[in-house]
Amino acid sequence: MAANQPIRTAQSTAGKFTVTSTNISPGGKIADAQVYNSFGCKGGNVSPELSWSSAPAGTKSFAILMHDPDAPTGSGWWHWVVYNIPANVGSLPAGAGDPKKSLLPSGALQGRTDFGDPGYGGPCPPPGKPHRYYVRVYALKVEKLEV
Repeated sequence: MAANQPIRTAQSTAGKFTVTSTNISPGGKIADAQVYNSFGCKGGNVSPELSWSSAPAGTKSFAILMHDPDAPTGSGWWHWVVYNIPANVGSLPAGAGDPKKSLLPSGALQGRTDFGDPGYGGPCPPPGKPHRYYVRVYALKVEKLEV
């Protein structure tokens, strides 16, 4: 079941940039709340709460990516893409990945995932080996990515 799959969060190796979550933990299990709610999975499809601090000097914006490198597609599976998060923002609440809720900070955008739409799409791997999920927060030197 997808809720039993491990998740890993990434932190910058430069300086003290730290990423934390009340919903997920490095090497932990994914809660049903974060699991996708289609393709045979019955989770809540709620994006996790994320917080970050001590961004590198010169940070002008942030981006968040969630990726499953173990998906049998040749390039993995992109579950969440958020960019143009203003530099003065240090967290996103749970559920911010739902475009209908308007919980992202002003100016932040969500990119299309491998589910075909913008917004968070939780884990829902096929039966078999556990999948790894990497949630990465990037501190960027530009205010906006023109995507």
